[in-house]
Amino acid sequence: MTIETAMANGTATTTDTMTDPRPVYARAAEQAAALIETVRPGQLAGPTPCTELDVRTLLSHIVGGTLRIAQVGAGGDGMAVHPFVDGVPDDGWAAAYDEARSAVRRGWADDGRLEAAVRVPWGEAPGRNALAGYVMECVAHTWDLWQALGRPGDLDPELAEFALAVGRLVLPDAERGDDLPFASAVPAPEGADAYARLAAWLGRRPLDG
Repeated sequence: MTIETAMANGTATTTDTMTDPRPVYARAAEQAAALIETVRPGQLAGPTPCTELDVRTLLSHIVGGTLRIAQVGAGGDGMAVHPFVDGVPDDGWAAAYDEARSAVRRGWADDGRLEAAVRVPWGEAPGRNALAGYVMECVAHTWDLWQALGRPGDLDPELAEFALAVGRLVLPDAERGDDLPFASAVPAPEGADAYARLAAWLGRRPLDG
């Protein structure tokens, strides 16, 4: 099954979004950027739903992962890019992320990259599928940060529906071993919204859960 089919079966995304995930990635990155802009230095040591990451390390991973998919789009070896960054000052995370997401926009500007075979952590995939996978990562980590910051404002539910469809495709089994970067799925609360269902499928629990 392709990502396109999975999304058509499970979300409200359009055909254009399914065949070209760049617009939805841009929306997800814009949402992440707005949230990162609110982070203050005093919050950087706080916990996140990724139990091994505090807010500072989560931001490091968000920026590092963004630089990795930018490298993939530009035709380079994304796996050579470390998925964490060092040396960002406490008040520099918003600028660092803006620079990284601009690199994604430049790297994926050529339509041909959507058809090219690229290498990502879960294997070789067409470029469009790889970028859709990074929509999932961006949206999931935005939820992590949103939780860590006390859930300020609302998040875009359509982005979570898209990310959940991708997650169910690239991580079809609820039980996962240590070789995957996501824990086994946990039950979603009854009546859970799209973000809570995405988090549960990726093995995350709310900080107060």
